[in-house]
Amino acid sequence: MDADADAALGPPEAMAGELTPMLTQYRDLCARYDDSLVLFQVGDFYEAFCEAAETVARLCEITLTKREDSTGTYPMAGVPVDNAESYIETLLDAGYRVAVADQVEDPEEATGPVERAVTRVVTPGTLTEAELLGGADNNFVAALAREDGSGERAYGLAMLDVSTGDFYATGASDLDAVRDEVGRFAPAEAVVGPAVGEGIEVFDDDCMVTPYDPDAFEAERSRETVGSYFGPPGTLLASTAEVRACGALLAYAEYARGGAGSEDGDPGRLDYLNHLVRYDPREYMLLDAVAVDSLELFEPRSVHGAAGTALVDVVDETACAMGRRKLHDWLRRPLLDAGEMAARHEAVGELVRGVAVREGLHERLADVYDLERLVARVSRARANARDLRSLHDTLATLPDLRASLADAESDRLRELHGRLDPVADVREAIDAAVAEDPPIELTEGGVLREGYHDRLDELRATEREGKAWIDSLQAEERERTGVDSLKVGHNQVHGYYIEVTDPNLERVPEEYQRRQTLKNAERFVTPELKEREDEIVRAEGRADDLEYELFRELRSSVAEEAERIQRVARAVAELDALVSFAEVAASHGYARPEMGGEAIEIRGGRHPVVERTERSFVPNDTALGRDAPLAVITGPNMSGKSTYMRQVALICVLAQAGSFVPAETAALPVIDRVFTRVGASDDIAGGRSTFMVEMTELADILAGATAESLVLLDEVGRGTSTADGFAIARAVTEHLHDEVGAFTLFATHHHDLTAVVETLPRARNRHFEATRGEEGVTFDHEIRDGAATASYGVDVARMAGVPDPVVERARDLLDGAPEDRANGHAGPATAANGDGHGGAGAVDSHRGGATADGGRAEEVPPELLEALDGVDLGSTTPLEALNTLAELKRLAGDG
Repeated sequence: MDADADAALGPPEAMAGELTPMLTQYRDLCARYDDSLVLFQVGDFYEAFCEAAETVARLCEITLTKREDSTGTYPMAGVPVDNAESYIETLLDAGYRVAVADQVEDPEEATGPVERAVTRVVTPGTLTEAELLGGADNNFVAALAREDGSGERAYGLAMLDVSTGDFYATGASDLDAVRDEVGRFAPAEAVVGPAVGEGIEVFDDDCMVTPYDPDAFEAERSRETVGSYFGPPGTLLASTAEVRACGALLAYAEYARGGAGSEDGDPGRLDYLNHLVRYDPREYMLLDAVAVDSLELFEPRSVHGAAGTALVDVVDETACAMGRRKLHDWLRRPLLDAGEMAARHEAVGELVRGVAVREGLHERLADVYDLERLVARVSRARANARDLRSLHDTLATLPDLRASLADAESDRLRELHGRLDPVADVREAIDAAVAEDPPIELTEGGVLREGYHDRLDELRATEREGKAWIDSLQAEERERTGVDSLKVGHNQVHGYYIEVTDPNLERVPEEYQRRQTLKNAERFVTPELKEREDEIVRAEGRADDLEYELFRELRSSVAEEAERIQRVARAVAELDALVSFAEVAASHGYARPEMGGEAIEIRGGRHPVVERTERSFVPNDTALGRDAPLAVITGPNMSGKSTYMRQVALICVLAQAGSFVPAETAALPVIDRVFTRVGASDDIAGGRSTFMVEMTELADILAGATAESLVLLDEVGRGTSTADGFAIARAVTEHLHDEVGAFTLFATHHHDLTAVVETLPRARNRHFEATRGEEGVTFDHEIRDGAATASYGVDVARMAGVPDPVVERARDLLDGAPEDRANGHAGPATAANGDGHGGAGAVDSHRGGATADGGRAEEVPPELLEALDGVDLGSTTPLEALNTLAELKRLAGDG
């Protein structure tokens, strides 16, 4: 939050004296919503006063004015009501919550100060306005609660998208598990309970986190809150911590709704929340924040030639907003249930084969509006007539969607056919009432159809007849008076009038009554015109009021069917996601994966993003079985190691999400979790180096991986010295091979590690080859058995644009020029690999030990040799290896 936010949020101190009634209202609302900036409606503007005015003026770049009354003189800043959302977005981006206080009383009927109330508290996680949401993606607010003590469900986590009604809850034993789930959903905002403490750290820096009212997290109150929406929470939720989180989150969402309330229910209640999904993280493939980021599922990292493109960008062919959110959810939480996977794959396969059905569904789904958000607006009494027409038009697509699935063969498509309830009664009620092209404002008239309500029709007829009489009056009066320039007009101040210019005033009839004098004309009324005007105004006012009440009744009746419409919305979303998967599979040659085997066997696999962004892409096979689940991959930079590893992971993710995969064939096991250690960066704010970040992620992998996991390791140990890095890489490799048995792809430049692999019965060496020609190095991007024989690092440096003198000097050093050795410069690395990469024996010359050419720089301390002789690498755990390495460094005089 902004540095001076606290000064801007509380009751204005400058108003401590005798206040006007309006400012008393403002002060009281500031006190009640002391965590928010209050925007206070005064006519056509939302105003802020005193310190808050200065903040609003500065952030929104608007003029800071002054107001003077009996209270004194104080700053004031205002934004137009009609354009408020853009300014509210600016305040949100600056880290503020915004309490919007609307006039809830007609100023003309007020006997004192106009009554105002906060109708909504706008926060990053509780947005419902389309202008602020900025897209179809979910916008979650989270709540985190902790139960006293520890246990499998010590923490409760709830996530709610207020704009759609999507509501999830889960439990976790520790903060690491909470962090994994937070990484899946990426909430924009979070409220935390009083016992959470350091749990705040599980949320990203761009997530607004607030310790919320402890009473809202109280167990009994939370049970009552959850029960009022969903029935007894014990039938839904697995722990008291989950109940606390859900109850507090509902309380916060009600608070954010302000005092608007439902039209027929309790103030603040969100009647459209009727579907709480409690899930166990173990029911889905676990993709933590590190994996989601490094695999670029939703956000690109501009790596390996695919700048600006994430996985979702190439597999999302959804036609509607609900389908997009569903597809994102499937990618965020891939399945572990083989039966559910098969159901999706079968449906996708049928849609791939049925070209006409697939194309027809896609075309019809493009006519679907966002039902979930429409229902939310209807239930919150914020939907206008155009929203109801959009709801009608969407419901009108359902008969065609059902008809397209009438002959479906797969179980899932037949099920969706049954779930696509046309909700015909709601559609017909809207169509009978709402005009086809209604105005945005509900009070402008023309919202409801003629013939919908007899009394409304009578009032509108009186209004039309009166205006028709006035329209004919000008011609009649011109003929009667002989004044051709006579005009009949209307304005908001004086109403209807007859205007005559000064030269023609002598022709004005006696019954004309002067109403207004202009510079060159006079305006008049007649008794009959005044009578007609009164009739029109009365009829128009009564018609507008009646039309608004009738619309509210219609909107309330539609809101009562929210649960039915939401069920249909979920079916439409699922159908759209399946059609999207089928469209991508048919267009780009994806194959149906065979699931549930004991090995990863992929023929002709492709990276789904890179193949779309490069002119040519070389497919590759993958074989990781129980007999050899670990592959160490060597080869030059830019040869394709990282792309290859990611493509294997993405194929597994897509398969378990229910999609076909970019391969000729794929037989896959069910992966419980994907671990990635594929790139490092400094955590400057947290005070952690690249190496520390790398080791922390590596520790998570070694602690959490199982034989059903997929582990991707890229250049582990590169953040430290060559010897240390190799020791760590070897220890990790042996631990994954001996103790874990996870499917593992390990890309490395530690070529001595390939020799270690030869001693491990369930590990294999794989490599990417390159050839050096006159034009430089050529990469064929094809994976082969065995270890690489060269790295071509100097050649890659030249390709990257390193100046020729530097490249040639590097090549001289690599070749071990005699004068360099004579001067004490490094010669070639180990002769065994000949590629410029040292092995375990390539210790830096200043530390003693073996030189690069095998000679002795100085004697190795006897105690160091003795310690080395006593190390049993075959039985050393990764942690023991790190401790041993530290002791060896001390003995070598480097510690």
